[in-house]
Amino acid sequence: MRENEILVREQLSEVVVKFVIYKPLVAASARAGQFVILRGSEKGERVPVTLVDWDTQKGTITVIIQSIGKSTFMFNSLKQGDCFLNVLGPLGVPVETKNYGTVAVIGGGVGIAEVYPIAKALKAAGNKVVAILGARTKELLILEDEMKAVCDITLPCTDDGSHGQKGMVTDVLKTAVQGGEKIQAGFVIGPIPMMKFTSLLMAELGVEPYASMNPIMLDGTGMCGCCRVTVDGKVRFACVEGPMFPARGIDFDELIRRTGEYKGEEKRAVAEYEKDHQCKIGLH
Repeated sequence: MRENEILVREQLSEVVVKFVIYKPLVAASARAGQFVILRGSEKGERVPVTLVDWDTQKGTITVIIQSIGKSTFMFNSLKQGDCFLNVLGPLGVPVETKNYGTVAVIGGGVGIAEVYPIAKALKAAGNKVVAILGARTKELLILEDEMKAVCDITLPCTDDGSHGQKGMVTDVLKTAVQGGEKIQAGFVIGPIPMMKFTSLLMAELGVEPYASMNPIMLDGTGMCGCCRVTVDGKVRFACVEGPMFPARGIDFDELIRRTGEYKGEEKRAVAEYEKDHQCKIGLH
């Protein structure tokens, strides 16, 4: 086996791919909540990707990537036996996985993959773990069986009602608490608006909220400044001080404005790639 070699490639949905990569040094020291930086080629950009799983005996790490732009589409076009040019990590501050009592782990879309190792670690720390998994449709809801294997309760939901409860993760969380679940802390990963409203609801329900700022990371070392986030009025850097932060003090509105600033450039990069390679990514 070669360093950075893709040992397993599994298509989880039309736009989501799971990779098992040979990277013994990262596997040996990885902890829940950390991430790696991937690069596919010399001219490729650095892309932070959360560690989903790792096996110290086999020397492998697992990542799950959603095609949302040019670079992630290129990653997901790689095959078993191909190699990433660079796999750097583990980076970031591990999540504090103490015994809170009963905790909720809430994943939206590909955020389900990113909350999975946190759920495992929280369960190992002695918590009762309630998982709430949300996606637009049944086809896009990933890792349900894996979450069931490590959580006490797993509650799926979809926007269209094609699987689990129809509605948003906030609806499921409210129903669970009203039904008697005494949740002390909640960890949410997903799109920024989803994390904002889920965190607000958790605070209203008396659940201590934590949210991952991995959607705003780029460089992975804190040097580029893209990962800056205002928490309790102070600038923090998600790459080196996070990505998980107490959510009560996060300025989500600032994040939503900032992450929308480069939508035009992202669309142009995808269009140029489609033109150069005579293909259709279909991510516009």
